[in-house]
Amino acid sequence: MILENLAEKDSFLSRSLTVISDLSVDEQLFLYHQTRRLKQKWKNKEDLSEFMIKKNVGIYIVFIEPSTRTKESFINASKFHRNARVTIFDSTHSSFNKKESYVDTFNMLTGYNDYSIFVVRSKLEGTCKLLKESVSQFAHRNGLPAPSFINAGDGKHEHPTQELLDEYTFLEQNNFDNSFIHIALIGDLLHGRTVHSKVNGLKIFKNVKVDLIAPPEIAMPTHYVEKMKKNGFEVRIFSSISEYLKQNDVSKIWYFTRLQLERMGEDILEKEFILRKAVTFQKDFLPLLPPETKFYHPLPRHKIHPTIPHFLDSLSLNGWEKQAINGYWTRIILLSMFGGALKYKSTNSRENIPGKEEDFIIKAPILNGTKGVQKDGKRGIKPIENGTVIDHIAKGKNVEEIYSTIVKIRKILKLYYVDSTDGIFRSENGDLKGYISLPDKYLTKKEIKKLSAISPNTTVNIIKDSRVVEKYRITLPPRIYGFAELKCKNENCITNPVHGENVQGSFVKDENGFLVCEYCETPHTFEEIWNI
Repeated sequence: MILENLAEKDSFLSRSLTVISDLSVDEQLFLYHQTRRLKQKWKNKEDLSEFMIKKNVGIYIVFIEPSTRTKESFINASKFHRNARVTIFDSTHSSFNKKESYVDTFNMLTGYNDYSIFVVRSKLEGTCKLLKESVSQFAHRNGLPAPSFINAGDGKHEHPTQELLDEYTFLEQNNFDNSFIHIALIGDLLHGRTVHSKVNGLKIFKNVKVDLIAPPEIAMPTHYVEKMKKNGFEVRIFSSISEYLKQNDVSKIWYFTRLQLERMGEDILEKEFILRKAVTFQKDFLPLLPPETKFYHPLPRHKIHPTIPHFLDSLSLNGWEKQAINGYWTRIILLSMFGGALKYKSTNSRENIPGKEEDFIIKAPILNGTKGVQKDGKRGIKPIENGTVIDHIAKGKNVEEIYSTIVKIRKILKLYYVDSTDGIFRSENGDLKGYISLPDKYLTKKEIKKLSAISPNTTVNIIKDSRVVEKYRITLPPRIYGFAELKCKNENCITNPVHGENVQGSFVKDENGFLVCEYCETPHTFEEIWNI
């Protein structure tokens, strides 16, 4: 059971909720415990002042993407805090839609109150993370407290405050027992940011079984499925509700999402009828449900083609109405926490990113002090007296891939105007590999770091007086950032150059060797992150 005596110690001031994992599991449980207390006190008509923000706090409701339900929920939750000044931006007439810099605008607003909380909804993924980083730097430069940012939904990325109200609702159904949950996620799992937030949000339960129900065209992205498995969840996959109900282990918690047609391409839209049928509940399914089953939905439903049809509204299956109401209560508590009214020992749940140079640039032993000499009748690289030889480029790839990598290295490291040679030869085990020979040019450590992200598993030889004096074997780094040529391939990412926010890309290597954008969490291969 959730502990009833969670200690209140440290402040949440200047904390942000850009993704659900910005709050540790313990902090989320603290929020749910406080929400439960608030609801009970309100029901008993007791004093609620302990939950109210007491300082001069400005709450800005900034919905750059139109919304009704989430926006009104936050507006009413903000008004609960009588001492806070609430400012609401209209999405259609706001300066945010006039090609003005997001960062500059939020910097300006930060100086208007002793402390600010920004609730932001945007089509651009990673917006709140960018604002948290950039505006915090502005505040530090000007002696201001760093504001809090709350992500109210960014593209198809995450919707962490929806996740808070969802998890609280699941706990209520579970009598606040967080030892186990079995949940079915149904609908547009490809574009549904509410289900993406559950990858980490469900970690508040000690044991988790997740059934993913969607046709392949709108299935949960693979990298989210892998994250669920990494989190220890048992994951099962079904292509339709009909298929799901043919087996015996059916969940009592069903979470539906609508088909987000506005985010789909023409090829998927052509299958709209088939997709809808696969994830829409039908009347003849009712006898197949286990007792005490509850249906949930982030709302609103499609008015013509709802995945939860309206004939279910009056049945005991209806859990979505109380779920929606819980948004008001959980958002009150979230604002209480970020506004300084509620305190708890803060822990940073985000994993520290390893970045030591030796993790990916390894100094190798020098077995033969020469490089590029001809021996044993075999043709090698033309020897140089001083400079650098980049060897083992794209080893094992075909000729086209090797030359493409050589060209990419030359472009990104700006080696076009350096006297050099390059080519392809076959190694002793028969694999093809490329090389670049750079007479009188010594790669800097920064260039070697960049090379590790362009062409990992490459060897760098530093040559002086015709002998190799330093040799490095480089692998893919744990984090890649700080280079102007980096670009997230997701066109809806806030860092994508098309949006003009002048944000450099930043990527972290995951356990599968993919490079994950730190803003929108889109996975990339190392070949995909370079904009050349």
